[in-house]
Formats: sequence, structure tokens, C-alpha cells
Amino acid sequence: MKKIQLLLAAVLITLIGYSQEDITNDYQNSGNKLLNDNLPKGITIGGYGQIDYNEYDGSKAGKLDIHRLVLLFGYKFSDKVSFLTEIEYEHVQEVYVEQAYLKYKLSESTNLLAGLMLVPMGIINEYHEPTTFYGVERPNVDNVIVPTTWRELGVGISGKIDNASLKYQAYIFNGFKSYADGAGFLKGSNGLRSGRQKGAESTVSSPNFSTKLDYYGISGLRVGLSGYFGDTQTDDTGIEGSTVGVTMIGLDARYTYNNLELRGQYISASLSDTEDYNTLTGKDLGSKMTGLYGEIAYSFDLKGEEKLTPFVRYEKYNTHAETVGSLVANQAFDKNELVFGLNYKVANGAAFKMDYQLVNNAVSGSDTSKQFNAGIAIWF
Repeated sequence: MKKIQLLLAAVLITLIGYSQEDITNDYQNSGNKLLNDNLPKGITIGGYGQIDYNEYDGSKAGKLDIHRLVLLFGYKFSDKVSFLTEIEYEHVQEVYVEQAYLKYKLSESTNLLAGLMLVPMGIINEYHEPTTFYGVERPNVDNVIVPTTWRELGVGISGKIDNASLKYQAYIFNGFKSYADGAGFLKGSNGLRSGRQKGAESTVSSPNFSTKLDYYGISGLRVGLSGYFGDTQTDDTGIEGSTVGVTMIGLDARYTYNNLELRGQYISASLSDTEDYNTLTGKDLGSKMTGLYGEIAYSFDLKGEEKLTPFVRYEKYNTHAETVGSLVANQAFDKNELVFGLNYKVANGAAFKMDYQLVNNAVSGSDTSKQFNAGIAIWF
């Protein structure tokens, strides 16, 4: 296992030091697509969605699901002021607001943003539209360690420093809810995920700081360094153990050369005061969580815009990388998986997907979990 981790680290280091010409690293998500400076004043409409089929190995039936259907609305008031909102329907019946923020252009290199926004950590949380990643489902590192889609209410700045080839983001956000009404929300099985407040009558007890730098000075390469620092939120700061300190660091890299695509990501989250928190709530929250993945894909050009892309991705993630006090690390939370499949892009913004997952954990004698996935993905 250590050899695989060293190999992934070597790939990231190699990408940082390698340069090729005639390669693009202009990545887009819904925010910069609908709030593009070149668009006219008024409303812009978009959307994305995915329909999935999942079947566990040995099961007698699979599951079909309209996993998500998202409506995007951008409005440009003037050359300086614009607004974006993202309304998501999950599993047909659950409705969420994923983004709702005002953008004010202070200068050519600086924007002020305020509202419900994505926390810039890793790749997928900001670039989660289903045609922007390979595989039917999002990587599990960006589900368990980075709780995608992770968004909170806040205010901050973003922009570019072109002469340094840097994109920067810095925000003050509301944090995860850890304790309210006598109950705890954070736990070992999914870390911080159940503490996302999503802008819904959020509890606020202390601000959190989030930042990211992206370097784009080498053609075809994008390297990101993310940081998130602060405390969780509680409705009573006088209760000992009701809050947890969070320090999360992320390193990610994307590289494209002709039809070859490489991705890598490493996330580490250190949590303080978890012993007191677990004593108060009866939960099993670990004191450190880690996750990484490496992915390689190669596209074969077909007719017109069509492309067939086989890919393979290795992931490793552990929400009990470290524990404190009497809490013994649960080996079932230490997982690794191999995902391989095909992506058939039939148009820009439309694709058929298929993959197979092999998931293992560190429990001695445990069986490999196997799952077949297929689906369609759209983004416009």
C-alpha cells in the first residue's frame, strides 16, 4: 500500500515539473460558465443531471435513480454585478439550494463574493458537474473526506494574478454543525459530512477561514493547494466538548497532454478536541482523516465531437486514520478501491458512462465489495 501512495506522490511531483506545449488547462464549472464576463446583461439558464444504475455483485436486483437534476440561473445586472443560483433535485424528491451568491467585480483581478458558496477544497467540490469527471459516481474521497457538495454561507474574494499564473480564493464561512439540541452530528463512518449546514437556518458560533491557490503557469497543468481552518458550530458554546477544531489541507493536480489525462489528489483533515466531543455525544469521531486518489484516462477520437475514454482510478481513504483517548480505530473505515470503466462522450455536455468498483477495507478476512455502475450525464 505504501508503494502505491509513493507512486501517486511521484506522479504529482512529476506533473509539477513537466511542461508541454499546445495543451489546455482552462477548466470550467457552472459558476464561471454562467457568469462569464463576455455574456450580455440579463439572465442565463443552464443545468446538469445524472441518471444512474447501480448493482452490487451477487444481488438479485439493481437500483435505478435520477440521482440529481440541477437547474442553474445566472443573472448579469451590469458589467460589475452578477448573481448565480443552483437548485438541485436529488432522487426526484429532495430539493436543495447548492449555490446562491452575489458577485461584484472590484477590479480586473479581484471579485467580491457573498452568499451560499462552494468551499474550495480539492477538485470535485468545485467541479462536480457530471460531465467533468470520469466514473458514474463521484470519487469517494470527495464524498467521505471532502463532503461534496460542501457549501456554506460566507463572504470573500477571488481572482487571478496573471503575471504569477495564480488563481486565488479566500473566504470567511460558517462551519459544520457539531452539536445542537442535545445531539451530536459528526461521526466516524462519514466524518464531517453530517455536519454540513447548507445554508438552511444555520447555527453560527464562530467563523471559519477557507482559501485556495491554483497554479496554471505550465501548459496543460493545474496544481491546487487548499486550506480550511476553524471550529465547528454549536448552539451552546458553554458546553464542554460541543465543538471540534478542523484543519484540512488539500493538494490536487490535473494534467492534459493531447488525449491523455491525469489527476491526483491528497486530503488530510486534523480534528482537535474529539475525545471530549465523543464523551459528550457518544459518537466515534476520529482525530485525523486522510484520503487520496490517482486517475489516468486516455480518449480515442471518434466521429465529430464523440470520444471514447477508458479510465482507471485508485482511491484510499480513512476516517479513523488517527483516534485519541479510549476510541479504537475502526478498521472498516480504512478503505481502498479500484475503479475502471468507459466514458462515451456523444456531444459536448452529454455522455454515457459505465464502470466497475472493487472496494476493500482493512478488516482481516473481509471480502471485496464489487459494484457495477452505468448511467448518463449531461451539462449545458
